[in-house]
Amino acid sequence: MKISIGADHGGFVLKESIVAYLKEKGHEVKDFGTYSKESCDYPVFGQKAAEAVANGECEKGIVICTTGIGISIAANKVKGIRAALCTDPYMAEMTRFHNDANVLALGANIIGDGLAKKIVDVFLETEFSGGERHQRRIDEIGAIEK
Repeated sequence: MKISIGADHGGFVLKESIVAYLKEKGHEVKDFGTYSKESCDYPVFGQKAAEAVANGECEKGIVICTTGIGISIAANKVKGIRAALCTDPYMAEMTRFHNDANVLALGANIIGDGLAKKIVDVFLETEFSGGERHQRRIDEIGAIEK
């Protein structure tokens, strides 16, 4: 699977770990930065990673900042993106199964490396249910986008 990833300075260390992990598992990763711990602005990286998913360059995306909140808000500004901030595997499973989320947001200071990898695995392995009620709701969300 081709996965986009972006993080600010607060998510840099976790991003690097997740990139290596994904590559070990055979995924292709498009890393949109940041590339250091130097202070930077998360909206830039959330937007870039989300746009790669929205335009079809990547199948899924992962965005990371200190809490995951700001970068998920930024990613969700991109038309066609359904970014979900997940702090446990159940949330990752449900956001894929019910919401067909296409971008996963993580908070580097909220979860540890091991838990982050488990959340990533569940997010990438869970398929959308395709249920009529879930698709209807996703379509309603899409209609909100201007």
